Amino acid sequence: MVFRFRMLSDENDRFVRDYEVSYDTTLLEFHDFLLRSLEYEPCMASFFTADDRWNRLREFTLMDMGAENGEGPEPMERIALGQILHSNRDRLIYLFDLFGDRAYYLELTGAAEAQAGAEYPREIFARAEAPDQYDPSKTRADEEEGSMFDEAMDDFREFEGDDAYDDE
Repeated sequence: MVFRFRMLSDENDRFVRDYEVSYDTTLLEFHDFLLRSLEYEPCMASFFTADDRWNRLREFTLMDMGAENGEGPEPMERIALGQILHSNRDRLIYLFDLFGDRAYYLELTGAAEAQAGAEYPREIFARAEAPDQYDPSKTRADEEEGSMFDEAMDDFREFEGDDAYDDE
């Protein structure tokens, strides 16, 4: 079984990534894959399960924080995606900048049978560059500024209307 995720950023509304990840991939393996996919350097990070309003629920950390009796964060290396995700629209928050509270938002968009010979995890769709790992104010050199909404609305900005039109 393969999970399909859509990843978004609140720093760049053009940024989208779609991933396929085996259900038995650990959060640590997923973290390592995301770093490579985003072209980020190794860093401290956490995953959180999230509700439908993106409120953080359970935390999974890179380092074992010694959680006892199910209280506190659990280590990424001990948790597989299939243990925490159970239905479409389940959500994860990938906090990649603990001090700046910067994160990516992942939503489970589907599940499918693994393709024979395919390697997972894998990126299946990418649009726009990832935000800079260390400085949210920077855009990468080849990144266009603005948003898709602004681009779509450009066609309407010069519309002056028709003075002869009467809406009554």
